[in-house]
Amino acid sequence: MPPILDSAIEHYLNGLLPDRDEVLTEMEAYASSHRVPIIGPACGRLLYQLARLIGARRVFEMGSAIGYSTLWLARAVGESGSVFYTDGDPENVRRAKAYLERAGLADRVQFLVGDAFERLDSVKGPFDLIFNDVDKHQYPLVFEKALPRIRPGGLLITDNALWHGRVARKAAKEDADTRGIQRFNELIYSSPQLFTTLIPLRDGFTVCRKEG
Repeated sequence: MPPILDSAIEHYLNGLLPDRDEVLTEMEAYASSHRVPIIGPACGRLLYQLARLIGARRVFEMGSAIGYSTLWLARAVGESGSVFYTDGDPENVRRAKAYLERAGLADRVQFLVGDAFERLDSVKGPFDLIFNDVDKHQYPLVFEKALPRIRPGGLLITDNALWHGRVARKAAKEDADTRGIQRFNELIYSSPQLFTTLIPLRDGFTVCRKEG
């Protein structure tokens, strides 16, 4: 699939990014060599900035993998904040804990093992921000489950909203992931409860503000 952005522009944008610290750099290298999907540094900075802009203190992540986005969010919420990490793979959880401990941020994170939807049901809300990066066919269910748990003025942020450009074409019947993202994008743009912008950064990042 072609890149979402012109490759020269993407290269330019990535070249502007400041160097990351040792832990983030190691996580990026591990993700690249082991084909672990992470949001990457450009989206990590945006996630951090958005969380800071709304003064987020309680954040729930739906799908956290090795904790790359968790680390950005844990820094954003500050010493008094909490990030709820979720992943169904115990090895991912072990690795994420190790990274967050090395970064000195593990005390801001609650590591929840298992299905993200079940874990969301088990934690009291509301949340200032929910970050969605679960399996793509589940995205419409995120709209149903996450939206009621976000405070007015809070954010629902989603990765992979452009899905390598596949969302721009009619999805095959068996392509549940593309159809799930297409339906989710329709839902968030048509909801009177949300003000939505889809940013064509990396693989597409949607930022939804829950109206009062």
